[in-house]
Amino acid sequence: MATNDTLMQYFHWDYPADGALWGELARNASELAQAGFTALWLPSPCKAREGYSDVGYGIYDLWDLGEFDQKGSVRTKYGTRVELEGAIAAARAAGLRVYLDVVLNHKAGADTTEAVTATPVSQDNRNIEIGPPREIDAWTSFTFPGRGNIHSDFQWRWSHFDAVDYDQRSGAREIFRLRDKVFQTPVDPERGNFDYLMFADLDMGHSEVRAELNRWGEWIVRALNVDGFRLDAVKHIRFSFFNEWLDAVRGAFPDRELFAVGEYFSGNLATLEWFIEQTGQRLSLFDFPLYFNLRAASENGGAFDLRNLLNGTLTARYPTLAVTFIDNHDTYRERTIQDWFKPLAYALILLREGGRPCVFYPDYYGAPGRPSHRQLLDRLLQTRRDHAYGPQIDYFDHPDVVGWTRSGDADHPRALAVVLSDGPGGSKRMNVNRPNRTFVDATGTVDGAIIAGADGWGEFRCNGGSVSVWVEQ
Repeated sequence: MATNDTLMQYFHWDYPADGALWGELARNASELAQAGFTALWLPSPCKAREGYSDVGYGIYDLWDLGEFDQKGSVRTKYGTRVELEGAIAAARAAGLRVYLDVVLNHKAGADTTEAVTATPVSQDNRNIEIGPPREIDAWTSFTFPGRGNIHSDFQWRWSHFDAVDYDQRSGAREIFRLRDKVFQTPVDPERGNFDYLMFADLDMGHSEVRAELNRWGEWIVRALNVDGFRLDAVKHIRFSFFNEWLDAVRGAFPDRELFAVGEYFSGNLATLEWFIEQTGQRLSLFDFPLYFNLRAASENGGAFDLRNLLNGTLTARYPTLAVTFIDNHDTYRERTIQDWFKPLAYALILLREGGRPCVFYPDYYGAPGRPSHRQLLDRLLQTRRDHAYGPQIDYFDHPDVVGWTRSGDADHPRALAVVLSDGPGGSKRMNVNRPNRTFVDATGTVDGAIIAGADGWGEFRCNGGSVSVWVEQ
């Protein structure tokens, strides 16, 4: 019997640097599966430049999973390799799939500098040179003395990168394009060419770089028995790289379905469509346009027209390729979706037909300064797992009160009706195709029952600034 997929991002930026995450996951895996989650997105397990305190995006050594004494510790922020393997084994034993955060755009924390000619370019337009070529000392030599040649004997030199952002010799913090390098295309066109993001930027045009990353991709699947990847910063990497890399890694495991979702941080649907076309629909993308719509709705105190909530979203255009989310480790540190609106937002991504929803760790477990929404989320997750199936009818016909119904399927026969309001409480007449059947609000927000009429229609209500999920009894 098919079950709706539901992800959890099982970390956040401010998770304590105590090495406890892998052990915590091993303990929680079973209850997460019972709650209705089917997959977990784990943070990058690789050693990063700040050692045990690094969230994982300042990537240093892809081949060190908390196994070698490098950058001041053996463990990463989340634990040791042995603990990681135990956590993944527990997750898989509970029936959960595991997706790793993969950072391939750059490297940080080089072991030594190298002298190389480089040209400074503009931060605002990377195609504009702002000074003559000069010799700099670039942090581009990665020799991994703590690991040696274990797992891989590849060592990185300046020729494997196309740009850096620091000259050790002069102390200048600028973007330096190295020697005869060019920025890759196609990439996101922001800032002229957004190939360069941070640290030492990998040159994906270099055959040795691509070969090493292909080897690592196959190794990490075998070493950890993972089920897929969340690919970081895909807008900054030559799009065709993902075609080669995913084909190589998936080709090594023809009997497995390796899922992939990319982080293309853009609210422009046309740009996301361009990436999807360039990569031949090989990977899903996070639905940032939907996130921005939800955030705007949360900030406008009822003034947002909910009829437009799904306009211009990846979910509406490519429902099978969209991964929907309410917050992540980046967005929650800046302008987050306001807490009053999160029940509405989570109902939208968890109970609709399109998109693969991802729940954010602090929204479920709480975090410093962040309230937990677990009580509501558990109810929504159960409803998604047991009842959110079958044909969907939308009623996005009012600026403040919208809703939809799901008719169920052969394995999940109960219907449901969802109604939400960002303004005053209200109701919506919707067709559930269940004549004379009784419906109760699974969120517990509205008391009593609603009985559909002989024609299968019912008047389903919700409170102001709230959501109700009416499930057939």
